[in-house]
Amino acid sequence: MTPSVRACVAYVAGRLISGRTASSIYDCSACGHVSISGDVDDRKVSVYDYEHGCAFSGSGNRREFSLYHYGDRHQVSLKIDGDQFTGYDHGSMCNFEGGVSGGSITLYDYGSGAYHSYAIQTAEAPGGHSTVALRSAWRSAA
Repeated sequence: MTPSVRACVAYVAGRLISGRTASSIYDCSACGHVSISGDVDDRKVSVYDYEHGCAFSGSGNRREFSLYHYGDRHQVSLKIDGDQFTGYDHGSMCNFEGGVSGGSITLYDYGSGAYHSYAIQTAEAPGGHSTVALRSAWRSAA
C-alpha cells in the first residue's frame, strides 16, 4: 500500500469504529500529520486527503465498504468487525488488517510486511488533536 492509501484506510476505519469526528490523522511511523477530512458514516465515505491531493470515497452497509482511491486510481475493500478491520488493496494486490482502540489505529500491511500506527486528530483537545491518543499510538509503535 502507498502511504496515502494506508493513511486514508486508517482514517476511515478509525472514524467508523470509534465514532469520532476527526480533522486529520497522525502517522506515528512518519512522525507527521496527514490532513484528511470529510464525511464518514455507516453507509457512505467521502473524504479528501489534502496531503496527497486526492479523494477517497465509496459506499457500504455498516460492515463492508467498497472504496476508491482517486490518487492511486484503484479500489480498496474494507470490512469492519467490532474494533477490528480487514481489507484488500487492489493497487498493491495485498491484504491488510488492523484494530482501533479509542483514537489509536494500528494497521498491518501485508505488502510492506510492517505495522503502521496512527492517531485520530480530534477537535476536542487544544491544537486539534487528542494528546492521549498520540501518546498511546506512539507507545504502540515503539
